[in-house]
Amino acid sequence: MKLRLLIQTAVVVSVVLLCTGFGVYSFLRLNSVEDRREFNLYTLVPQDAIAVLETDRMADLVGDINELNCSKDNHFLYVSELFVYLKKHLYTLMEDTPHGLSRQMNKMLISFHEPDTPLNQVLYCTLGSGDYELVESFVQKYCSSTFPSRFFDYHGEEIRIYPMSDGRFLAAYLTSDFLAVSFQKRLIEHVIDARRDKKSLMHQPSFCAMHAGKHSNVAATVYVRMKAVDMGKPTDGIHPQTRVGSWAEFDMKFNEDAIYCSGISHDNDSTQTFINALRGQKPVEGFLGAYLPASTFFYDRWALSDREAVLGFTARQEYAKTAYSDYIKKRDEEWISFLNDYAGESVLSCLFQSGDTLNKLPCAVMCVPIKNMPAAERRLQSLLYTTPREEGAPPIPEISPDYARYPKARRFKQYVLPRNTLLTQMTGITESALYTFACFYRGNLLLAPDAVSLSAYIDAIENGEVLEGTPIYEEGIGSLSPSYNFIMMVDMEEMLHQPEAYVRLIPNFFFRQAKFFRHFMIAIQFTCLEGVVYPNVVLLYRG
Repeated sequence: MKLRLLIQTAVVVSVVLLCTGFGVYSFLRLNSVEDRREFNLYTLVPQDAIAVLETDRMADLVGDINELNCSKDNHFLYVSELFVYLKKHLYTLMEDTPHGLSRQMNKMLISFHEPDTPLNQVLYCTLGSGDYELVESFVQKYCSSTFPSRFFDYHGEEIRIYPMSDGRFLAAYLTSDFLAVSFQKRLIEHVIDARRDKKSLMHQPSFCAMHAGKHSNVAATVYVRMKAVDMGKPTDGIHPQTRVGSWAEFDMKFNEDAIYCSGISHDNDSTQTFINALRGQKPVEGFLGAYLPASTFFYDRWALSDREAVLGFTARQEYAKTAYSDYIKKRDEEWISFLNDYAGESVLSCLFQSGDTLNKLPCAVMCVPIKNMPAAERRLQSLLYTTPREEGAPPIPEISPDYARYPKARRFKQYVLPRNTLLTQMTGITESALYTFACFYRGNLLLAPDAVSLSAYIDAIENGEVLEGTPIYEEGIGSLSPSYNFIMMVDMEEMLHQPEAYVRLIPNFFFRQAKFFRHFMIAIQFTCLEGVVYPNVVLLYRG
């Protein structure tokens, strides 16, 4: 072989080997970085967490929240003191990082724990190259100098306690891979236990299976354990609860005047829960604004093709919180049998203002489509005639609708039903006497706790004073699916002024955070497709 050719071959081989070596080195280095980036923060979250907020874009999430019109009007949701502190100092932290936060530090979780208070949470974030030193420098710079930092050993792991400028103390678990902080030292101990004993959320099959399918690129995702949810106002002496289901995930998106939470629940157990009661229903189509008075501030609609599932769930919920006589339970059975024979496949309920300023209570009506009106009315009259009297019951109220105020309701006959809980089960409204007023109207059976509600409802519909076509209603339904198994829309400002007995279908969380939610119209919708339930929550800002 000629010398020149030999040299050329040697040079080419050397370049190839050099490139190969550089490629292998780069591959290994990138893999090392990737391994650090992919540290799974869920291996730290204790299994007793009731909710988890996750974001891969912490800085963007804070920016999105700050751009909301409610934020610009100084209306904030203070459910997490850790998040409030993060928002307060995030931009200061970013000033110390000229190239922005690392990809690792933008990955953040906040876990929420019982009891549900703004301090009972843990914030976690992953750390990249140089982030450990950045966090230490930041903590030293902004923590109070009044008390020195303290260090505790917990099962071989170090917990740091930092004094804050407002007098509180922050507990931190810091490694080269992650940071976990909380205002509660015991929660950091639980984090260490979850990691050491492999009893984190990632070792809980129901959560792990749900989280494995996550791939959407959204501002944030919230995972909620929807077991026994407190309902109604904190001042309600009954303390009602609803068993909703198991874990559900909600992807969050924002625009200036709305917050959208698109959810999914994979819960497939056989327990009697709200989600399982809806799962077997045939979805209903469209919205019924033409059947809602213009002053409506709350309404819901249930799909009711499988009445046994829904009414079995609602009856169990009602009987669990109050003791009822056998007489009342027997009436419940009769009215459920009546619905099985004559009711359509949905039920609509609403709360609205009557226009009479002397009325202290809102008007409430439940509207049940009826398949055969003449036969249904004959059956109702027969039931009223054959039902035995209840000994010791409160006096049966007289039917005395205000025809002068609601003249168009005059020609529709009203009935008083024996005491039962059907209206209470479906609306949450509990009047002490439990008598229900009924009226057949436009192919529907109307049920109400008083005669005025029936008259005011009929008069509004007859006069065309309905919710359909109003801006806030049309905006609300515009963000919802036209096919669903359950829907609820509520004007929180109005609901805050209602008695406890009229608001028991609203989760207690919205009342505990009333200063924020009073500025919103809230829509909650559940849609079931092929056994999977899709819950959605929309918050429309009203200023």
